[in-house]
Amino acid sequence: MTRVCFVILAGTVAFASIAVAQAPAPSSQLPAPLPSITLPPELARVLRDYEKNWRAGDENALAALFTSDGFVPSNAGFVRGRDAIAGQYKDQQGELRLRAHAYAVSDTVGYIVGAYSFGADSVDRGKYLLALRRPRG
Repeated sequence: MTRVCFVILAGTVAFASIAVAQAPAPSSQLPAPLPSITLPPELARVLRDYEKNWRAGDENALAALFTSDGFVPSNAGFVRGRDAIAGQYKDQQGELRLRAHAYAVSDTVGYIVGAYSFGADSVDRGKYLLALRRPRG
């Protein structure tokens, strides 16, 4: 059986904890979260590998999930390439939980749209979009 290997090409939300100067809106004013969906195994593996490496604080393993020309957001815009991505994720660790809302795959590209939280807290702390690329065939 051919092993499908997706790699993260880009993300739109940094998973770093960033202090926000505004007070959060009361929960009664927040829209209900979108439901989670079940991903096909090869896509679910992308999220589980990301969570595992984040929890371990292993910035090199996280960076290895990305293509050599992959991007992640930073406070200054984006960083590109595995070395820069490892630097962006240095000292990041915690009980990251990723859930998916939607996905699509066609030939060599795909995406996952979702939300993330930390620890047992089920409240979404942010959103993400992972652009994915895999080898042809």
